[in-house]
Amino acid sequence: MKKFSKIAALALAAVSAISLCACGSSSSTGSSAEGTSGLKAGFICLHDENSTYDLNFINAAKAACDKLGVECVIKTNIPEGQEAYDTAVDLADAGCDFVFADSFGHEDFIIEAAKEYPDIQFAHATGTKAHTENLSNFHNAFSEIYNGRYLAGIAAGMKLNEMIENGQITADQAKMGYVGAFTYAEVISGYTSFYLGAKSVCPTVTMEVTFTGSWYDETAEKTGAQTLIDDGCVLISQHADSMGAPTACETAGVPDVSYNGSTASACPNTFIVSSRINWEPYFEYCLNSIAAGEAIATDWCGTLADGSVVLTDFGAAAAEGTVDAVEAAKAKLISGELHVFDTATFTVGGAKLDSYMADVDSDADYTPDHEAIVDGYFNESGDGLRSAPFFDLQIDGITLLDTAF
Repeated sequence: MKKFSKIAALALAAVSAISLCACGSSSSTGSSAEGTSGLKAGFICLHDENSTYDLNFINAAKAACDKLGVECVIKTNIPEGQEAYDTAVDLADAGCDFVFADSFGHEDFIIEAAKEYPDIQFAHATGTKAHTENLSNFHNAFSEIYNGRYLAGIAAGMKLNEMIENGQITADQAKMGYVGAFTYAEVISGYTSFYLGAKSVCPTVTMEVTFTGSWYDETAEKTGAQTLIDDGCVLISQHADSMGAPTACETAGVPDVSYNGSTASACPNTFIVSSRINWEPYFEYCLNSIAAGEAIATDWCGTLADGSVVLTDFGAAAAEGTVDAVEAAKAKLISGELHVFDTATFTVGGAKLDSYMADVDSDADYTPDHEAIVDGYFNESGDGLRSAPFFDLQIDGITLLDTAF
């Protein structure tokens, strides 16, 4: 599995900005868990509120800390370099009991800080090393967001069907576009699950994917979306963090499925739905565990059932019947009746997949080390494996326009 730095040009040049929030104020809603009111939590973000990715973490951190009466310190625009270590140390020295970082490239620096502060709990999103580092105070977390992407894909497929039925396109013109940041497993897992969700209701769908080489580059994301639209894509989705792609869709009148939050207010005519990871349950879990003196899971993976994988409200562009179709699939995903990466639903190079060795215990050479096909499906982020995605297959029906990133 290829991994690339999540650092954007903006973050490279940015100076760390510190935001303090009085999360334990008397106006807080919800009840504090016993023992958490004396805790202090620090959060390290790659960008700031202008990034939909970071804003999602910031909102969850504030909500969880407010609910539990925990003092909350949020540091934004922290690059994936020595600054991440320095920030983690600053938070530890400032009395934080829990330090969390939100970007893949922060991981090595957070691990370094965790080794120096064994009495403080450190956690990291999207990382891959907690289960091999074996530190009692360093943890990775992610969610089964591929389930959310799949459900959003169903919403996209329903829209394509509506466009076909209305004569706007023919069945063989049901081509979606997807703006991705980098060509590694987290993005591949996301766009593949989105495609498979669409295909489950619109069997003629195909998809093109373009990449920007940055997690946050509004110009590149807008240009990428426009390139896809010009190439005949009639619906767009994304795994990148700005409003670039949704804005291009609204201007062109092309339906859009966003990520990490609703774009309904800015794109009222084209927004269908958005999937996102809700980090609030994880933050509450960690803080409650610290208060109770209980161990935090080495790799934690949130689910649809626990509220960690969510969809926004549907926008005006959603097709009739979408809510029912999504809810029916959601129930099957939760029950285990349906698996997103069921090998009966896709092929690779024209062949059904019976076995696949995935790179779960990541190393410098990305050596495959675990059988990923279990009971007829790719066991993404499965029990006993790491929480971060490792699905990196290129399935039929999806065309990559570039792989430079």
